Amino acid sequence: MGSLPLAKNKFPKLKLLSAKQQQFPIGLDIGSHSIKICQVAKSGNDFKLLSLGSAKLPEGAVEDGILQEPEEVAKIITYLLKNLKVKEKKVAISISGYSVIVKKINLSVMEEKVLDEYIQTEVGQYIPFDIEDVYLDYQDLHTNTEEYDRTDIMLVAAKKEVVDGYLSMLQSVGLKVVIVDIGGFALENIYDANYSLDENVALVDIGATKMSINIVSQGISVLARDVVVGSRQLTDQIQNRFGISIDEAEGLKMGYEPVEEKQKDLDEIYANTCTQWALELKKAIDLYYTNNPDMTLNKIILSGGGSRIQGLDQFFAEEIGLQVEQLDPFVKIKGGSKNIDQSYLNYIGPEMAIALGLAIRPSEL
Repeated sequence: MGSLPLAKNKFPKLKLLSAKQQQFPIGLDIGSHSIKICQVAKSGNDFKLLSLGSAKLPEGAVEDGILQEPEEVAKIITYLLKNLKVKEKKVAISISGYSVIVKKINLSVMEEKVLDEYIQTEVGQYIPFDIEDVYLDYQDLHTNTEEYDRTDIMLVAAKKEVVDGYLSMLQSVGLKVVIVDIGGFALENIYDANYSLDENVALVDIGATKMSINIVSQGISVLARDVVVGSRQLTDQIQNRFGISIDEAEGLKMGYEPVEEKQKDLDEIYANTCTQWALELKKAIDLYYTNNPDMTLNKIILSGGGSRIQGLDQFFAEEIGLQVEQLDPFVKIKGGSKNIDQSYLNYIGPEMAIALGLAIRPSEL
């Protein structure tokens, strides 16, 4: 058993670095549909975007957050870095899926050393994995008060086999992993950098095969989970309903292909699938209110490629009864190259949120 490799995950105990000392790794978001890469540098109090790009993965190369075809993934990462002319070798990655457990537990207040010893010896009662098979990390959220001597602990456990698979694959192409994060926490990082965490918000990233939910209340992540639903559901159903190729189904899903007489069937597919997404989000919000009845949730913030589906924000607003907004990860991150087209940034922004959240994490390694 040990900490998540190389860095204290979302919860780094790092020395404060001066602007000149800060080093920012490549943000590398490896999804089931595509790979996203971002690189930034500090510009005053804000960030400057140096490069970004994405490339589609072969079907089945990554499933449920697990590398199935590491050599294919490595080839695409190498191609992206070469095409973007990125020389940096340090990377920050995120992990997700069944191999990761994020759990909040409540314990008596302890000194740091005592708490660490307790977590190391007693964590088995909180996670469903064999302790010897996981990397472990945690953060004391310091929710105790003078009247209440207990505190919430955010606990993260990730299967070594899965994490080591990513480390080995990236090492094979000359990259050094300096940060291993959780997708939902990277999402919180980019939201905080561009806006603020003054409001209580549900950060929801909809990818091809998973929906990452991170509810942040009073500046603290209080509920984080991945749900195995995503925009590929729509693609598969459209493809099966009309007997068309995956590319044609993607075009219909995103509105690139003419709908014509297919509109009624498409409406039915969207209604059924998006209702399922809304129900999963409602479950998370209901659990949040069970534990935080007096902390009103202000809004839902959407990101991810699936969030670009036309009308999804309005559908969620009507189904859940909360204001819904699209995350713009570039509010305070300006293009540092004339080669980066603003219209492309506007389009690609939602699906770059996690990669950017990783890229703005400074590292000493």
